[in-house]
Amino acid sequence: MERAKWILAGLLVLVAVGAVQTPLRAEAPESTATPKELVATYRTLADTILGANKTESNLVASILSTTYHHAEATLAMVHASLKARKPAKAELEKLAALVAQLGNEGDAAVGGVRKRLVEGGHHHNAAEEHQGTYDEGFVIVTRSAKKVFLEAAGNIGKMTESPKAAALDAEWQKVKTQYTELMTAR
Repeated sequence: MERAKWILAGLLVLVAVGAVQTPLRAEAPESTATPKELVATYRTLADTILGANKTESNLVASILSTTYHHAEATLAMVHASLKARKPAKAELEKLAALVAQLGNEGDAAVGGVRKRLVEGGHHHNAAEEHQGTYDEGFVIVTRSAKKVFLEAAGNIGKMTESPKAAALDAEWQKVKTQYTELMTAR
């Protein structure tokens, strides 16, 4: 958002310089309205800024979707291992990590990008952050959804030594329900 403000300021300076260099007319302008060309430029800048917010939302939704589907595939691997009476520790650890990533809207690399945006003054849900609905910089995952995902991730992680299919399915159902609610609400 800060970058957009600088772009806007630069555009306005260019327009002002152009206006100064334009020969003065001998007569006064017919209207005091802002010239339509300036309004059109400002309108397209607004479209660009708002479009960036929509793009960010779509990208985060894609990150969440990909993570969720990787978690689903990992869950299937856990069930296959349990059915074959094979150890599933590595798969359970991976599943727990993926569910935690859902709660954090991505892994540490994504978190680094989010931190950079916040430090640059961009808060996708600024008003909702102040109301306590979202953590700073989060786009889709609310604080309450984050709590559900992280709790489920912790419970899945605790199953690594003695996994039970029914307990795993109960935790996954919480993840599935929360994910579906978030994606439906978009």
